[in-house]
Amino acid sequence: MGKLSVAYISAVKKTIQDNKRIFVRFIVSLAVSIILVISACSLTAFAAENPDGTISGTESVIEDSSVIKDLIGVDGSQPLEVILLVTILSLAPSLLVMMTSFGRIIICFSFLRTAMQTQSTPPNMVLTGLALFLTIFIMFPVFAEINEVAYQPYAKGEITTEEAIVKAGEPLKDFMLKQTTNDDMRFFLELSGKEYGDGEITIENYKDELGFEVVIPAFILSELKRAFQMGFLIFIPFLVIDLVVSSTLMAMGMMMLPPAMISLPFKIMLFVLVDGWQLMVGTLVSSYNL
Repeated sequence: MGKLSVAYISAVKKTIQDNKRIFVRFIVSLAVSIILVISACSLTAFAAENPDGTISGTESVIEDSSVIKDLIGVDGSQPLEVILLVTILSLAPSLLVMMTSFGRIIICFSFLRTAMQTQSTPPNMVLTGLALFLTIFIMFPVFAEINEVAYQPYAKGEITTEEAIVKAGEPLKDFMLKQTTNDDMRFFLELSGKEYGDGEITIENYKDELGFEVVIPAFILSELKRAFQMGFLIFIPFLVIDLVVSSTLMAMGMMMLPPAMISLPFKIMLFVLVDGWQLMVGTLVSSYNL
C-alpha cells in the first residue's frame, strides 16, 4: 500500500507539472469567481440591511439609481446582474473584433503565410498588430461618425445615455450592412422567421427593420466568405511555383530533395518583386469600398 501511495502521489505531481499552465489558469479563474460572488453577496446583504439607502452612523443617503444603473441599466446590488455584466465585458473585445474589418484581414494574412509556407514568419504578433492598425484605418470614418453623432452630444448633455447608444449603433450597422451580401441576409432573415420583399435588401429599405441580432451574424458570414475567396486567389501564384518546382525536380530525378525547400526562395522573390505587402494591403482596403 505504501508503494502504491508513493506511486499515486508521484503520478499526481507529474500530471500537475505537465499541465502547470492549465492548473494556474483554473486556480486564477476560480479565485476571481469566488471574489466576485463574495462581493455580490456583500452588496446584497448591505442592501438588505439598509433598505432606506443610508450608511450606518451617518445621515448621507445613497440614491436609488447608481452610476452603473444610469449608464447601462444594471443594478450593482444584484449578484446575478453583476455576474452578467462581468461576462459581457469579458466578451466585449471579441464582439468588437467580429463587428469590424479585423476578421477578414487576419484570415487573409493567415492564408498568405500558409501559401508561402514560411511557418511562423511573420509571427502572429506582427500579423495581429498590422491587422489591428488596418482595422483602425478602415473603420476610422465610422468611429469619427460615432464620435460626432453620439459621444459629443452625450458629453455636452444634449442627449441621454439610451439615445447615445442608439445613435452610436447606427453608423456601425450601416458599415456592416454595406459589407453583407443579400444571400447571407436573406438566410438569417429566414432563420429568424422575418418576412422580406423579393427585391434587393438595401440600407434604405431595411435599415430600421433589421436588428443587430440579424445584422451581426450575417456580416460575420459574409466576411468569412469573402476572406476565403481572397485566400483562394492568394494561393494560386504560389501553387503554380510549387507545381513548376516539383515537375522540374521530378524530371531531374531529384526525388529526395523536398520541393518546399527549393520553392520557398522563389516564392519570397516573387512576393518581393511584385511588392506583395502593398498589393495585399491595398486590395484589402479597397475591398471595403471606402
